Amino acid sequence: MCGIAGIMTNNGAAPERSYLNALRAALSHRGPDGEGVHLAGDVGLIQTRLAIIDLETGDQPLYEPGGGALVANGEIYNYVELRAELGANAFSTASDCEPPLVLYRRDGLDFTRSLRGMYAIAIHDPHAGRLVLARDPFGIKPLYYSETQLGFVFASEPGALIKAGLVTPKIRAGAIEELLQIQYVTGRETAFEGIFRVLPGETLVVAGGRIVDRRRDQALPDDPPENWSDAEAMDRLDAILTDSVMVHQRADVSYGMFLSGGIDSSALLALMARLNDRPVLAYTIGFAGAAVPDERAHARVVAQSLGAEHVEVEFSKEDFWQSLPRIAAIMDDPAADYAVLPTFKLAGRAAQDVKVILSGEGGDELFAGYGRYRSVMRPWWCGGRAMRWRGAMQGAGLLRAEYSNWRDGTAAREGIQARGGRTRLQVAQAVDCADWLPNDLLIKLDRCLMAHGVEGRTPLLDPRVAEFAYRLPDRLKVRGRTGKWLLRNWLAETLPVAKPFTRKRGFTVPVGEWISVEGARIGGLVAAQPGIVELCNPSAVESVFRSTGKRAAFASWMLLFYALWHDRHILGQICDGDAFDALDPARY
Repeated sequence: MCGIAGIMTNNGAAPERSYLNALRAALSHRGPDGEGVHLAGDVGLIQTRLAIIDLETGDQPLYEPGGGALVANGEIYNYVELRAELGANAFSTASDCEPPLVLYRRDGLDFTRSLRGMYAIAIHDPHAGRLVLARDPFGIKPLYYSETQLGFVFASEPGALIKAGLVTPKIRAGAIEELLQIQYVTGRETAFEGIFRVLPGETLVVAGGRIVDRRRDQALPDDPPENWSDAEAMDRLDAILTDSVMVHQRADVSYGMFLSGGIDSSALLALMARLNDRPVLAYTIGFAGAAVPDERAHARVVAQSLGAEHVEVEFSKEDFWQSLPRIAAIMDDPAADYAVLPTFKLAGRAAQDVKVILSGEGGDELFAGYGRYRSVMRPWWCGGRAMRWRGAMQGAGLLRAEYSNWRDGTAAREGIQARGGRTRLQVAQAVDCADWLPNDLLIKLDRCLMAHGVEGRTPLLDPRVAEFAYRLPDRLKVRGRTGKWLLRNWLAETLPVAKPFTRKRGFTVPVGEWISVEGARIGGLVAAQPGIVELCNPSAVESVFRSTGKRAAFASWMLLFYALWHDRHILGQICDGDAFDALDPARY
């Protein structure tokens, strides 16, 4: 796991080193263990390294005899098998990121089809006069670009392009309205005008400082569901999950996992305990004294049953107000998911012990755990509804103008994914895997862990797991009011103490409770923040912060997050204090 960035000029001149140095400085938090620069012709590449595999010879850029240079952010989990296939003589290091370079020389732009991992890769091929960017099919690792007057520029974080002076921070029309309604921004375009995402599974070809070709591999198969029996599916699931966790543990450094006590993380812990001789290091966070479920007690029982070393962390009201400005700062690609709060603190605690964390992201999407999936499966006359049919701000009178197109990105994705013999459930899963997963959950995990120099791995988002899980028949995903049917049955047999058929409570952070205590004070500060003033009716903003109820609490959280995000990433304000300090009108 690292930070990468680069420039290809549009006039053939060498990129200025000052820009490369600025990019490297902006991404230093992603790679505290080393840095490297490649400068040849009209291309400059940089990498900041978090050393996980091949600590001695794995520094980047990596080079191949044909003249190609590679920088990468991520891990190639099947590097052992690829090295055996390609032959030892093809390699000069023991790095997991060298096989993609060898595969590129053999397979050209199809090189990613042999990769099993999470990655954002940049390859400079001077003989072909091109720069090639590639991102893993689920978008686990981020990658952003912009086509500027200077040429083509890219980086692991959009904030790096801004800090380096390559792009001026300007909000794209419609982006913030979408963010405030559904808590993230969909598609290729980011919240910043002129900064784009390399889409999950996409490969871009750049020549002369401009994109000349693009192609894309999908994360999910187009094949219709298989009619596996319950017993056959259980056997397949056990073998596939075991294999995925095994390769996701490949590392030359210490690793642990995040344990919520839910289905996905409990299954992950059960598999890690099976595969490790030493006790697994498991981290759980909770909210003492708040009116939300505290998962620590249940997670403790699960951890003890498997002999894991369990570390419990508490997130308090003080943590909430104190950490908000820094969290808004690291979430440069904004995702207003309140789960970012405990994830950030948990990552900081884990960084004291390990450099790699395994986490359960993807379980709900691939095995159908969300209640919204069950709603989609029902016809409209039985209460069925499209996903995200109502926005957080819709009809609340908060916005100066009701932006009616906030759902366009989601609707477009629904149309694209509704193909072949896919069921309604499969379409909903594919929509979430295309946008919600990479643009909310995985951004959250990436930024929180990278802020503390820790690599995050997601064994449930493995191509083999996805190929199997997505093609399960609907009856093995959802039965009645119960989602993740097959995974729950597997866990009931493997780890009954996890009580997998207990009703799903979801992971809730008591943001509404904490905001309500300071509603009058913080509401006035949010209402006066310039980004909020542009979009919202100040009196309505203050009113919602004084209101009670679930919708008011969620709207308050979204507005608070956006005010802090805008303060940092658009106004360029830096604050070492708490949220009240950051929103002090005197600073404007």
